[in-house]
Amino acid sequence: MELLRLGAVGEERPYVRSTDGTVYDLSSVTADIDGAFLAADGIARARTALSEGSLPVAAVDGLRIGAPIAKPGAVVCIGLNYAAHAAESGAEPPKNPVVFYKHPNTVVGPNDDVLVPRGSTRTDWEVELAIVIGKTARYLSTDEEALACIAGYTVSNDVSERALQLEVSGGQWSKGKSCETFNPLGPALVPADEIADPQALELKSWVNGEPRQASNTRDMIFSVAALVRDLSQYMTLDPGDVVNTGTPEGVALSGRFPYLAAGDVVECEIEGLGKQQQTLAEA
Repeated sequence: MELLRLGAVGEERPYVRSTDGTVYDLSSVTADIDGAFLAADGIARARTALSEGSLPVAAVDGLRIGAPIAKPGAVVCIGLNYAAHAAESGAEPPKNPVVFYKHPNTVVGPNDDVLVPRGSTRTDWEVELAIVIGKTARYLSTDEEALACIAGYTVSNDVSERALQLEVSGGQWSKGKSCETFNPLGPALVPADEIADPQALELKSWVNGEPRQASNTRDMIFSVAALVRDLSQYMTLDPGDVVNTGTPEGVALSGRFPYLAAGDVVECEIEGLGKQQQTLAEA
């Protein structure tokens, strides 16, 4: 089962896709796929409605794919969380998770255009496994408690402007991470219990059809469970919040590839979660 939000910007409606690929209208269960839906055991209710056959089949051809979670209250991000990426960045592997934020309004649909900031020459891509929180995470003690707070997973592109992140900002990474359209998310929210092991997922990205990143979440320095548990010690994560878990090696910052420019096409894919594609345009 996959949860989807389809429709024009600001007019997205909730849908669910079954394992056979059929898409059903979920609006009889919820008005939207958001934090309130997740907090009210929405995934279980959607699954029950799907199994009972009470949902109408939807005609969705041609509909835009929106971000699979509506209006996240927070987008919390982890930096340097893949060993090979830390090495290519010239950084020592962190002893504790590196945390920064993206403005929630950076979240756009998985295939929406990404806007290159005015004057930017260092816009970069980052395929990432995104966690969507389903239950309040506060002072968690164990990895098991942390995993129980995760509603599901999706694909994220943590787009970055490196000059703003590392030079202009004086070390305040969020300045280079919060430009408009800088977090394509989706295509779908896959329930956590349908991913056998979040630490065994292949991640890939391409620019203009050329391979850039090819890694696996097993290269994470801090696991999905460890990240949620750690974050819960100094912030409360609410249902609907998004956690971007870091990117593997193969970004432009490494010096191996050119940065992005208007007209470029970026694709990001994670095993079992789907694929997204964006065209770069001028802001």
